[in-house]
Amino acid sequence: MKSAGSWSTGGAIFQTTIDSEVIAYIIARERMHSGSIEEAVRRTMPQIQGAYSLLVMSPQKLIAARESQWVPAPVYGAGLGKGYVFASETCALDACGAEFVRDVEPGEIVVVDPSGVKSIRDHCTGRISPCIFEYIYFARTDSVIDGVSVYEARKEAGRLLARQHPVEADLVIGVPESGIDAAIGYSEESGIPYEKGIVKNNYIGRTFIKPTQQERRNSVRIKLNPLVTAVKGKRIVMLDDSIVRGNHLRPYCEHAAGGGG
Repeated sequence: MKSAGSWSTGGAIFQTTIDSEVIAYIIARERMHSGSIEEAVRRTMPQIQGAYSLLVMSPQKLIAARESQWVPAPVYGAGLGKGYVFASETCALDACGAEFVRDVEPGEIVVVDPSGVKSIRDHCTGRISPCIFEYIYFARTDSVIDGVSVYEARKEAGRLLARQHPVEADLVIGVPESGIDAAIGYSEESGIPYEKGIVKNNYIGRTFIKPTQQERRNSVRIKLNPLVTAVKGKRIVMLDDSIVRGNHLRPYCEHAAGGGG
């Protein structure tokens, strides 16, 4: 990276460490050699390595673009008067009263301007290989990704787990929020009753990014609290959406064992 430089030599000074700034710089650089902003985006896409989806705004245009296959599509909606909406999940369209039209396809660029909507498909591949963690954890339960309901995908994951790893237990619980859907699926497939076993404090954010283990444990205890009367002394199947460090597991195992650890 050159310390200063100019547009012609490719040098740039970045103010942040986020990849969005790098992408914005490449689009701005390509715009100087393109006849339109959508052409600049089209020329930028092959230069970006990795998964991404983009929403680019200019004074007259709104542009959505999707990397060839790996990431969930920006979703395209309409119905706000004569307006159009792009969002990362379909639940956002529900929230603002827009009607879902379709997903932006892999490699596609969709351009909205005063003349209407057009599609640029030079980079379209037809291949979709979505990140499974979107269905397991990242996406909201009421969203639909590439035509698949996140809620139904999580329940099916629980059903698969029950078929592949059957156990004898008294009840099934899920770690809020996204683990609950898989727990419901496990319960339906196994016949073991599902019950609410954990109460979530909605005012506590993500705990796994805390800098120290002690801080993470303290935050988990504030964020999630077991319903002792529901789980004490029982054999429990607990489904969590992601086990990063295992900090969720120990407190509930202790309570299920009657406090003995």
